[in-house]
Amino acid sequence: MSRAIFLCLACCFFLTASLHSCRVSAQPAILAAAETPEKYLHLLKNKRIGIFANHTATVGKEHLVDVLKRNNINIVAIFAPEHGFRGDMDAGQKFDTAIDPQTGIKIVSLYGKKRRPEAADLKDIDIMVFDIQDVGVRFYTYISSLEEYMLSAIEFDKPLVILDRPNPNGFYVDGPVLEKPFRSFIGMQPVPVVYGMTIGEYGKMLLGEKWLDSSILSKKKKNFSLTVVPCSGYTHQSKYKLPVAPSPNLPDMTSIYLYPSTCFFEGTALNEGRGTDKAFQVFGHPDLPKTMYAYTPVSRPGAANPKLLNQLCYGWNLSGTPESALQKINGQLQLKWLLEAYRLFPEKKDFFLKSSTLNPAPTGLFFNKLAGNAALMAQIKNGTSEAAIRKSWQPALDKFKSIRKKYLIYP
Repeated sequence: MSRAIFLCLACCFFLTASLHSCRVSAQPAILAAAETPEKYLHLLKNKRIGIFANHTATVGKEHLVDVLKRNNINIVAIFAPEHGFRGDMDAGQKFDTAIDPQTGIKIVSLYGKKRRPEAADLKDIDIMVFDIQDVGVRFYTYISSLEEYMLSAIEFDKPLVILDRPNPNGFYVDGPVLEKPFRSFIGMQPVPVVYGMTIGEYGKMLLGEKWLDSSILSKKKKNFSLTVVPCSGYTHQSKYKLPVAPSPNLPDMTSIYLYPSTCFFEGTALNEGRGTDKAFQVFGHPDLPKTMYAYTPVSRPGAANPKLLNQLCYGWNLSGTPESALQKINGQLQLKWLLEAYRLFPEKKDFFLKSSTLNPAPTGLFFNKLAGNAALMAQIKNGTSEAAIRKSWQPALDKFKSIRKKYLIYP
């Protein structure tokens, strides 16, 4: 090869590499709506604000509430969901309305018997804001909180601004679609377990499909204002890493990616990893084979009384799985661990938790509330293959996808 040809090829190589590098560096950063205050501060100026938020409502390293206060936005009340405003409470832990010691602002609890703001909570508020980091899974209760918050905005004729955030599981849609008889706070609408929408897109769908309480919708003023402030640089192919853990038992991206599949263990006799630092990454039971991974759930912040407390459990440890592998796995909801756990469990009649309520019907079983139907439990008991179970989901999934695409903000 002549020196001239070699130099020409070398130049072409370095030029191609340089162009590739430019394309990579030119990719826009993904920013949550709250991180672009120029898009929404003008909506809030000279207004009295009620904001639904928790510790995930960040602007860089600051909390949104601090940013708003610095910009002279008058925050009258903070409304807090499950896990509280500071995000440090156990799942299911109820808490009372109080004054936030760091800001001096009133915090109104919207988790427990009171799920949405009442007239008295909103009488001094001009505009309602919602900013919560969701994880894109139906039984994660923040979309239910959004629905209740929207209902109050409609009923009491208050404009609502949703500051959107990327969905870390927004790159796929899968799982059983919830059937109406199985509605609960961990699943209120006919959507699959993984619905592939940001919380802003989901809010648009609730309103557009008229899925909200009809008795409240009938009161809706024609000029009811729902504004979704979009994220920047986000698409439904993005693999967005959360800057803040969204709740105590989703400590990192491994738990967040596995959560849609392993949360089903909450409806079984197995411990789902609560009481460890790897919630939803490890799961097991004392009666599973002792050759399996061993661990002991203990009382810890965010899981004061986990299932099988202080009992040696045997099961699976998925921690350490590379994120790229988890993203590939999460192209679809995984049932393999659930099916194998049932196969190995010695007392099949005790595998699924019994109803703790006065409702012994299938709709009262926690596993069925997670699944959104009674079919999945029956399929597991009958030894139905994963492929056949997945095939049974497809008609409802196809119907949902056709609805979903009408409300997508991002490509």
